[in-house]
Amino acid sequence: MYFARKTLISSLLIGILLTSCGGQAAVSPTPDINATIGAGAQTMVASIFQTQTALAPTITNTVPPTVTSLPTSSPLALPSPIASVTQAILFYNTPTPTGTFYTSTPLASSLGVGCNNLRLISSYTDPESPFLPGQDFTQFWQVENNGTCDWLYLYAVVFVSGDKLGEATSVRFGNKIPPGKWTTLSVNLHAPNDSGTYKSSWRFSDGNTPFGATLPVSITVSAPTKTPKPPTATNTLAVPTATCTPLSGGTPAC
Repeated sequence: MYFARKTLISSLLIGILLTSCGGQAAVSPTPDINATIGAGAQTMVASIFQTQTALAPTITNTVPPTVTSLPTSSPLALPSPIASVTQAILFYNTPTPTGTFYTSTPLASSLGVGCNNLRLISSYTDPESPFLPGQDFTQFWQVENNGTCDWLYLYAVVFVSGDKLGEATSVRFGNKIPPGKWTTLSVNLHAPNDSGTYKSSWRFSDGNTPFGATLPVSITVSAPTKTPKPPTATNTLAVPTATCTPLSGGTPAC
């Protein structure tokens, strides 16, 4: 379009120059310059429109695509949700405890009361179990003073729980035991009259508060087995039968 416009303007200027030169050779009426410029302008405008028309793309009618409507009863397929960045949530499985739970044996140091404490070394009876119904026996405990205070004369062995074997509920202590030393505690008990296994618990006390390890008692009572008596032997003597021998004449001789 720029080249056509430049050519048209050049042609118009050449035409104007030729017209001016021709007027000097022959006498002719003076041309109207305005009319000449207007004609050239119309020619230029027409050329510009023709050039733009040639450059413009041809418009063709395109058949619109056929749209098939979905049945009313058919569900519409929704687009898949767009994945978004979310904060990750972590789940941790809490282990569930299984099996058998065992009660731990308390430490000897945790059984103390103040400066008093006791550790059980051994336990036995005299005579040894089993016992006859109603039999008397003595329970012994070897213990250690693992506290920081002396065991004095006012201390005692006291009944706590279980089978009450006899009438004794407490026995006064008769020695002085310093810390770190051991001694033997004892109590006289009485076996029940019925057969079976019997248990009881005792503690050492400072006169007011029990302290230290539990002092156990466990015995078995068995009824004596009756032995059948052998049968009594009886001596039976055989008495001979007397016989009479007849004498002469028919008289018996006995």
